[in-house]
Amino acid sequence: MFNRIIAFLYGVACYLAFLAAFLYAIGFIGNFLVPKSIDSGMQMSFMNALAINAALLGLFAVQHSVMARQWFKRAWSRIVPTSVERSTYVLFSSLALLLLFWKWQPMGGVVWDVESGLGRAALYSLYAAGWAIVLAATFLINHFDLFGLRQVWLHLLGRPYTQLEFRTPGLYRYVRHPLYVGWLLVFWSAPKMTLAHLVFAVATTAYILIAIQFEERDLIRFHAEYAEYRRRVPMLVPFNTARQSESSAKPGAQRA
Repeated sequence: MFNRIIAFLYGVACYLAFLAAFLYAIGFIGNFLVPKSIDSGMQMSFMNALAINAALLGLFAVQHSVMARQWFKRAWSRIVPTSVERSTYVLFSSLALLLLFWKWQPMGGVVWDVESGLGRAALYSLYAAGWAIVLAATFLINHFDLFGLRQVWLHLLGRPYTQLEFRTPGLYRYVRHPLYVGWLLVFWSAPKMTLAHLVFAVATTAYILIAIQFEERDLIRFHAEYAEYRRRVPMLVPFNTARQSESSAKPGAQRA
């Protein structure tokens, strides 16, 4: 029982780390309320800043993608108990994000700057909508399973973990990846787009499009009905009836 309590407390701590990274990200990307944002800090040479930022983005991309693959999970579960495997993934992802926020370098230069009050309000509204969609998308499937809390709770009760069924609730009926739609709105809805913000937006968008390919392959492997779902439902653009190329985040079709 003691080990179960420790595992549960560990899972809660990992979730709190995610929550801290999530809340800080709102201010970091939006350039408000936080001590260090995407455009704040001492400015170094462009190439040095680009190299550091690229390394930080690459570290997060590798960690976030590799630890989500099935072959890694199988190897990792020999070291980390299965009850806390998801929580550990959440912890590592949160730490990689917090490191990125801490060491990110401004790069100067302005790509666009919307001066119209109405235009700025519209972009901030899209920014807020993006965060709302991200959060809503996690709850439409199972927020607590996605971030490891369901796993440690079942373990605490001594119940076996059961995989969630394939479902397509709410937003998942219109796009396969509302979670990623939300992130794209967050990354690109900037009244003032600097070079640093542009590098961040381009890199994270590229990561999303690549990650979708790997994640959908896993989903098809685990859920036979996903292939038909992918054929019927657009990837990212609602009401797009054209056949989509392979892709996926963590749809209401459940994570792999």
